[in-house]
Amino acid sequence: MMRFASPWMFLLLAAIPAAYLWARRGKGPLGWSFPSLGIVRASGASLRQHLLPLMPAMRALALALIVVALARPQFGTEKVRDISRGIAIEMVVDRSSSMAEEMQYRGRTVTRLDVVKSVFEDFVDAGGDLPGRPTDLVGMITFARFPDTICPLTLSHDALEALIGNVTLVQQRQEDGTAIGDAVALAAARLYKAEESLAEKTGEPTTYQIKSKVVILLTDGENNAGQRSVEQAGELAAEWGVKVYAIGVGGSRRVATAFGSYTQPNTPGVDDKPLRDLAESTGGIYRVATNSESLIEIYQEIDELEKSEIQSLRYLDYRELFPSFALAGLLLIGFETLLGTTVLRRVP
Repeated sequence: MMRFASPWMFLLLAAIPAAYLWARRGKGPLGWSFPSLGIVRASGASLRQHLLPLMPAMRALALALIVVALARPQFGTEKVRDISRGIAIEMVVDRSSSMAEEMQYRGRTVTRLDVVKSVFEDFVDAGGDLPGRPTDLVGMITFARFPDTICPLTLSHDALEALIGNVTLVQQRQEDGTAIGDAVALAAARLYKAEESLAEKTGEPTTYQIKSKVVILLTDGENNAGQRSVEQAGELAAEWGVKVYAIGVGGSRRVATAFGSYTQPNTPGVDDKPLRDLAESTGGIYRVATNSESLIEIYQEIDELEKSEIQSLRYLDYRELFPSFALAGLLLIGFETLLGTTVLRRVP
C-alpha cells in the first residue's frame, strides 16, 4: 500500500499555477501584423508550433513531481507491532575484573563478559535456540564497585543492543569490586517505578500492562562492595513483588602458584548461599553456568517460567520512493530547459 509521510507538502501544488500566472504577468501574445490572415491560415501550423504549449505543461508536471517527492511517498506493508501486555525485565550484569576470565563460545575463546553479552542479545532478540522477548520491557544495569543504569526499561530493543555493545570490563582499580546488593536493589527500584516511568515518557497514563517484574542477575563473584547486602536487596525485591533469577557464571580459571600457573576447570567462584537465598526469597531460581551452553539452557528455563503474551501484531515495513519522483522531476526540468534553448526556443 502507498502512503505519504509528509502529506502537508501537497499544499505546495497550489503554488504552481500561481507561479505560472506571476511569470506571465504583463506579457501579451507575441506576433506580427499581416494585411490578411488568409495566407497564414493556408500555410498551416508547424510541428514546432504544436509543441510549444507543451513547455509550460512540462514545467508544471516537473514541479508537481518534486512536490510529491517532498511529501515522501512510501510503499510497503502495514506491520506495526501493537503491544499492550508483557514482562518487565532488568538485566543486572557483573563487569568486574574477574569477568575477564575466558570461556568458549561458538568455537571462540572470549571473556565471560562477552559470552554474557552475546547470550543476552540472543535472549532479547531471538538468536540461536532462544525465542526472544519482543513484547517485553527490557533494561540493563551493570555493576562492579558501583551499579550503573546502562539502558532504562524499553521496548526499543535495537537501542538496547547498541548500548550493550559499549559495556566493557571495569578499567580503574578503584572502581573494581562486586556490589551485588546495590545492583539488585537498584534494579528492583527501577521495576517498582516502571509504570510511573512509562507514564512520564508518554505524558499520559500508559496502556501497557506489566504482567510480572523480573531481575536476571549474572555474576561470577561474591558481594564485597556497596552499602547493601544481598539479603537486604532480596528483602526490597520481595516487598516490591520483583522476582530475581540469579545466575552464577563460572568456567575454567587460570590459577597462579609458586610452581607456575595451571587451569582449574569449572570453578564458578560465586558465593552460592546468598544468591540461592536471594532467588528463593523472591520466587525466582538460582543456577550456575559453567559454559555458554549451560547459560543458554538457563535462559531457556527462564523463558519457560516467564512466558510473554502477544495480544496483537501489526508490522510496519515501508520503502521510500521519493528519490524516484525527485529524479523524474529534475530530468523533466532538464529536458524542458534543453528544448526551450534549442528547437523550441522563442524569440521575443
